[in-house]
Amino acid sequence: MNNSRGVEFLAGFLLGGIVGAAVALLMAPASGEETREQLRERGIELRNRGEEFSGEAMQRASVMAEEGQKRAAEMQERSRLALEEQKSRLQEAIDAGKQAAAQRRNDLMGRFESDKAAKPSN
Repeated sequence: MNNSRGVEFLAGFLLGGIVGAAVALLMAPASGEETREQLRERGIELRNRGEEFSGEAMQRASVMAEEGQKRAAEMQERSRLALEEQKSRLQEAIDAGKQAAAQRRNDLMGRFESDKAAKPSN
């Protein structure tokens, strides 16, 4: 997914920043104690940034999960309503068919009775 690629990029970016800072400090003309102190400070700073990013990523993931659940629930409700509507239409069609069949039977029975009454018996 695009989000995992973004996380991978950011993790690589942070790791590159740490390595780059360490190399720059080691190459700088400073005493060993100053260099270690600078490394320590940069490490703390980068760790704090990483924790902030991690917290923000977790928060975004939580929001996205909630939105996904809401959308899924909305889609499920729409599907349920559409199914109910189709059931209702089908039942109306069945009822109309039954009514038409009953009407046709009554018409035919009426004709049969009138034909029977009109014919003389032998």
